[in-house]
Amino acid sequence: MEPHIRGIHHVTAIAGDAQRNLHFYTHTLGLRLVKKTVNFDDPGTYHFYFANETGEPGTILTFFPWEGITQGRRGTGQATETAFTVPDGSFDFWMHRFEQENIIYNKPAQRFHEQYLTFLDPDGLKLELVIPENTDPRKPYTTNDIAESNAIRGFQGVTLSLNKLEPTARILTEVFGYRQTEQQVNRYRYETDAIATAATVDLVHLPDERNGVVAGGSVHHVAFRVESEEAQLYFREKLDAMGMSITPQIDRDYFKSVYFREPGGVLFEIATDPPGFTANEPLEALGTSLKLPKMYESRRKEIEKVLPPLEGLKD
Repeated sequence: MEPHIRGIHHVTAIAGDAQRNLHFYTHTLGLRLVKKTVNFDDPGTYHFYFANETGEPGTILTFFPWEGITQGRRGTGQATETAFTVPDGSFDFWMHRFEQENIIYNKPAQRFHEQYLTFLDPDGLKLELVIPENTDPRKPYTTNDIAESNAIRGFQGVTLSLNKLEPTARILTEVFGYRQTEQQVNRYRYETDAIATAATVDLVHLPDERNGVVAGGSVHHVAFRVESEEAQLYFREKLDAMGMSITPQIDRDYFKSVYFREPGGVLFEIATDPPGFTANEPLEALGTSLKLPKMYESRRKEIEKVLPPLEGLKD
């Protein structure tokens, strides 16, 4: 059977203050910190992974919180919106919560038969809550403040803003197996049938818009999921044959990765589902201790002195 891209694996973004980032995603949004580690290329910087209770692919938003980083700018060549699903009837809860927490948000609107609520995280990252047409069956993480009836399920999808539509659409359709399902003015929706959740990519055509700047409050890359290393190799060879400059496989401890920049300028990753976040921590203890890549373990004391201290994982 031919391998499939199984929707979005994770989205990685850039933040500024680590403590503020941790508080917003665990307290305000009620996600679980499933892994606390460091950037492979910059071990003096945290790498946080926020997700549902089990760290299921398709629910994972990760951050590099670089202290003092300059503010990014939304524009073309970027993933400009990241959307999560929430249950029907939960928008009143979230708007009230955003007002309590002084979070910038817009009133609910409708797009492609779905209601959505746009808001910004403390670094200006643009996020959306979406009530999907079909109930999202994924089990959420819950907190004392956020019950299952309101809690975030996982990704609905991402929006890419592009000067040219066709080259990126070709990657989605001819390589990843997505198909265009809807269009609304200059927004084109692509979906995969390989999975029912985290299956959507919207392309927004902005031919005259200037390129964005990836920095604080920006998405760094979008990762798509495959079930095995064999499937990953299949897609790597396919992209290489198309002339895409794609990296060799890189071991990220919790998945294996290859990276390439799609023609519209957005950095894409293809990541394996296994081994997952329980590779070095039991499920009940995910995110509770600092896990370092093996190559940095001998420098643990040095790295711990450099990393900013953190308080409280969840209120």
